[in-house]
Amino acid sequence: MTQFLEIHPENPQDRLIRKAADVVRSGGVLAYPTDSGYAIGCALGNKQGIDTIAKIRKLPPKHDYTLICHDFSQVGQMTIVDNKTFRLLKSLTPGPYTFILKGTKEVPRIMLNAKKHTVGVRIPKHKITQALVNEIGEPLMSSTLILPGQSEPEVNGWQIRDQIGYLLDAIIDGPCGAEGPTTVVDVTSGIPEIKREGAGAVDFIG
Repeated sequence: MTQFLEIHPENPQDRLIRKAADVVRSGGVLAYPTDSGYAIGCALGNKQGIDTIAKIRKLPPKHDYTLICHDFSQVGQMTIVDNKTFRLLKSLTPGPYTFILKGTKEVPRIMLNAKKHTVGVRIPKHKITQALVNEIGEPLMSSTLILPGQSEPEVNGWQIRDQIGYLLDAIIDGPCGAEGPTTVVDVTSGIPEIKREGAGAVDFIG
């Protein structure tokens, strides 16, 4: 049975955060709120979890997934970041941005772009998400929860439960940003390139 965890947005209950983290550690898939709508995630390298996410979203085989990180130390462990790029990331995170970077050997192969060896990373500005990733102790393999036929992420836990709850192991119910998906910035060349305009402003491009 799917766990429906109502977590306080400002003071996430440790007990419930541990429950959600245990779902991930045990190979489960969960939906959780972020600063730019709901996302769906699983543990690093969880092939069955990725297959479930792809089934729910009807994703193509070469879809690019994102690493949800707690802090810059996790970003640095998983990706190659030069000083200029680090300053850019530092100025824009935490927030509604996904950055495309070259992955390190720490990133499971199933997450890397097969040709470019890149991966998306982001640090959300959301206390529940931050608490969850901190408890897990490593980045969360994730994708924005945009259901087939829709163009915007889901924003209500109870609607997710009604629509696809039977496919999930847990749903975290909590408020999230409703400004749309993240802004995606490719920084692999050292020069920021906007791949998708979303919730994050792009006035840093000059």
